[in-house]
Amino acid sequence: MQAGAVSREPPPRIDASADVVVIGAGACGLAAALKAGDAGADVLVLERDGSASGSTSMSSGFVPAPATRFQWTAGIEDDTPDRFLADIMAKSHGSSHARLAALAARTIGPALEWLADRHGLEWIVLDDFLYPGHSRHRMHAVPEKTGAALLARMQAATERAGIPVVCDARAVRLFVDDLDRVRGVELLRPDGAAEIVGCGALVLACNGYGGSRELVARHIPEIAGGLYYGHAGNTGDALTWGEALGADVAHLSAYQGHGSLAHPHGILISWALMTKGAIQVNTEGRRFSDESGGYSEQAVCVVSQPGGVAWNVYDQRIHDFALAFPDYRDAVAAGAVIRAADLSELARATHLPEAVLQETFIELEASRSGRRKDAFGRDFSSLPPFEAPFCGVRVTGALFHTQGGLVIDDNARVVRPDGAPFPNLFAGGGAACGVSGPNVSGYLSGNGLLTALAFGFLAGEGALDRSLN
Repeated sequence: MQAGAVSREPPPRIDASADVVVIGAGACGLAAALKAGDAGADVLVLERDGSASGSTSMSSGFVPAPATRFQWTAGIEDDTPDRFLADIMAKSHGSSHARLAALAARTIGPALEWLADRHGLEWIVLDDFLYPGHSRHRMHAVPEKTGAALLARMQAATERAGIPVVCDARAVRLFVDDLDRVRGVELLRPDGAAEIVGCGALVLACNGYGGSRELVARHIPEIAGGLYYGHAGNTGDALTWGEALGADVAHLSAYQGHGSLAHPHGILISWALMTKGAIQVNTEGRRFSDESGGYSEQAVCVVSQPGGVAWNVYDQRIHDFALAFPDYRDAVAAGAVIRAADLSELARATHLPEAVLQETFIELEASRSGRRKDAFGRDFSSLPPFEAPFCGVRVTGALFHTQGGLVIDDNARVVRPDGAPFPNLFAGGGAACGVSGPNVSGYLSGNGLLTALAFGFLAGEGALDRSLN
């Protein structure tokens, strides 16, 4: 059976049951499970893979949140949910779902503090650079600064809480009664055996549809030819179930891209390098955009270059800064980072035309010194000039995850087009409509984990209440 089926018939049997069933064991699903478990619910998490990894483990693990005590500890005392909301809306040019953006902005801080106080997650604030679009240092991370470490800490918390996570359990069908109340979930095991789990409430935390070529081509054709750097299991099950039930959906053309994935190594090169002055050139040795913009929209710019690739170019100062990031150290170890004593050696190593690369550097210095305006509108005036030795990384643009999905209410319940909520169906993270608006350019750094943790927190809290009614 293909996933995404909905049955209006009663379940033929119930093999197990729980107050709250969560589909997906990423950051959103585990946040929902932990929140519902805190309130005393009997919770069961279903994970399609043999072990939970998914999009969270592939991410940077950075979560934007305002007005947290972690910011205060770092000396950042003037951030507020309203300021964060203004940044979200500015990045999307006012096209974000305003209610959901406000909901995420005011929920994420309490969610991170709850994870720390109740479940022992340790948060640090990255205060040595500002990601594009953020007016304050509000990016939080676990000390390891990786998505894999964030997920591992949440998995450990789930295990301590005694919440079972059943792996190799692919949810394929929902059983829904005449009142649109979800009564059970059918799942398939690797050997083809089927089981049916009854539920008081269901949380969809199975992300979006980036792993479905068909849905990507339908909704976001501009990136259909790009590399997909997300979890293969993100095939749109939540969207398919929601549409079958008549749920409201929004911003299906929205997604997070990234214009700096080391190629062919498949290692993320942090956009923080661009904030420190790195540039991108195409295979002709020429710049083609303002690199200080968002890394999401840069994916389209890079994919549109000859061969769908570009080179990140920077100097030793930026290289030393980047070594603080585990992904960058992995890229160095994998041989993705080319180091050269001077520009001529860099041109030979990267097969970029030296004369054009020299010209690009001359133009760059002219822009930095104020002798000319940058052709792409980037302001280099506050950045130091490049100094040898130099580095280069061959990169491509990629689709990371989709940002459109099921519209939810302020309790994370899925709603119909008229705004009426389904009785006991919840969604968060990539399964829900995000806060980036309908375009790739609306993605503000961290929006993915923002809605995963904020809406997962709300879904877990609301699911327990609805499971008892």
